[in-house]
Amino acid sequence: MSRRSVRILAAALSLTLASGHAAVAQAATPTVFNTPEPSTIRVAIRGLNPWGEPDPRGRVLWVQTVPFEQYCEDVLPNEWVPSWHMEALKAGAIAVKMFAWYHHLHPVTIDGFTFDVDNTVNFQTFRYLSRQPDTNRAIAAVRSYAYTKQGGEIIELNYRAGYRNSPNWQYRNAQKMAQWGSQYWAERGRNWIQILQFYYMDRQLQRYR
Repeated sequence: MSRRSVRILAAALSLTLASGHAAVAQAATPTVFNTPEPSTIRVAIRGLNPWGEPDPRGRVLWVQTVPFEQYCEDVLPNEWVPSWHMEALKAGAIAVKMFAWYHHLHPVTIDGFTFDVDNTVNFQTFRYLSRQPDTNRAIAAVRSYAYTKQGGEIIELNYRAGYRNSPNWQYRNAQKMAQWGSQYWAERGRNWIQILQFYYMDRQLQRYR
């Protein structure tokens, strides 16, 4: 083989390898287009505090594998008030789902247990079989949707309680949804998409199924 042929072959190989590395790097970013919604999620169950509630600092007792949608159903009524406006509950359902989806992709190992989330406010408050009819309807209504970065990247949607009867502008500036703020806006006629748009800027609604 001539030197010229060797140089051409080396350049072609280099280009192929570079393209391969770029493809791997691109695939390494989880998006709703290349990463299916989890079928299950691993929930660490922590010990109780003296008042009988799961203790965020309590020892991990075991890890419970729960169907993903059931997990969302058993979180939403404990993070949002089930009697709230349906549009607030739908916004909450998206936040709960995206928070769980992100952490499913970023598991942790503590005390020898590997899990995605625990059952306390360290992540989201989970109480097994605590689902409620209205919160279940909210989850079903947004089942086909995700709220992501512009390119579909799966991100953690954070939220905080906020203050009653207030839009909670301070959380908007911090890219966090105020739970009470979602109810505030729903009562004033905003739908769940408009509520998400208010709190999470530069994000996009994606339909993935």
